[in-house]
Amino acid sequence: MENTKREDWNNPRYQQENKKIVAGILAILVGYLGIHKFYLGYTKEGIIQILLALMLGIGGVIGIIEGIIYLTKSDDEFYQTYQKGYKGWF
Repeated sequence: MENTKREDWNNPRYQQENKKIVAGILAILVGYLGIHKFYLGYTKEGIIQILLALMLGIGGVIGIIEGIIYLTKSDDEFYQTYQKGYKGWF
C-alpha cells in the first residue's frame, strides 16, 4: 500500500508571514495615509502617498485601487510580488 498522505501539511509555504489581507484592508480603509506602504516596508512610497493626499487629494483613490489589487491576487503571487520582490506601486 502506498502512503498518499501529504507530509508537508504543517510546513509553512513562505519564509515570512503573508501580509496580503492586512495590507489590502489598510489600503482600502486608510490608503490615503500610505499606511499599507509602511506596513509592507515601502517607506519612500508611503511618504509619497501622504504627499499626494495632502497636495492633490488623490492618495485615497490610489489606496483603494491598490487594496483591491492586493486582495484579488493569490497568496503566492502577492508574496512574490510585494514581499519577496519589490514592487512599490500597483
